Amino acid sequence: MVCSYNPKTQRASMLSIPRDTFVGKSKSKATGYDKINSVYSNKGPEKTLELVNELTGMNIKYYVVVNNQVVIDLVNNIGGVYFDVPIDMNYDDKTQNLHIHLKSGYQKIDGDHAEQLLRFRHNNNGTSYPTEYGDNDFGRMKTQRDFMIEVGKQTLKLKNITHIKSIMTTLFENIETNVTLDDVFPYVPWAVSFDMANIKSNQIAGIAQDYNKLSFFASDEEETQKIVKEMTNYVKGIETEGPQEDDGKATIEVKNQTKNETKKQTNTTNTTKKSTKSTKK
Repeated sequence: MVCSYNPKTQRASMLSIPRDTFVGKSKSKATGYDKINSVYSNKGPEKTLELVNELTGMNIKYYVVVNNQVVIDLVNNIGGVYFDVPIDMNYDDKTQNLHIHLKSGYQKIDGDHAEQLLRFRHNNNGTSYPTEYGDNDFGRMKTQRDFMIEVGKQTLKLKNITHIKSIMTTLFENIETNVTLDDVFPYVPWAVSFDMANIKSNQIAGIAQDYNKLSFFASDEEETQKIVKEMTNYVKGIETEGPQEDDGKATIEVKNQTKNETKKQTNTTNTTKKSTKSTKK
């Protein structure tokens, strides 16, 4: 996921990149290692960052690798998150010791159930999110973006604002990143007054395709560039016409970010995020 925040305009954006996105050189000789999640698993965040920049045409400099336990701890530390679970979720994978059991509807989610929610793709019987929501991985990415927005809203509640620095310190002790706390802390005064309604989110444009008898997500470079520009302009505060809806579908245009400059408080910061335990489910 690519995230961008500009404290000057108080706008932000989030862009999901499907785990099966093709990043290889030869479609006819494609293997599972040509999926972007495999690149992270085998070559680490720096190489993943390089490929994300190629996919988006951006100049992102910073990354954050988030372990699932960090998500669990954050949600528990802020007292849980109220969220409207879109469907009943029932999935079990004994090989990963992963058991997802959630009822649909608005409810308070604790850390353990947050992990279940964010990792869900389909039920034991093969059913998934409805098509209009975006099924399987596309539905999961939409749920992840929606949940992150709710986490942001509820983290910035009055009772949590006074603990922002301690929360950030705890997080930085449990993540892998090339961003320092000194880079982040100057943004805190702006972040605590941020309106989460000012976030635009979507996923990169493209379609599902088979290469060498394997399933991939093929990004649409032209459409992705359009959305990169749209999201860049939005975060900068430049109004443009164009599609704004996030419906989670694979063929929908994507909304993206701006170039990442390091000047504090005045420019946009872009970050890629990746879970260290979610590559399989």
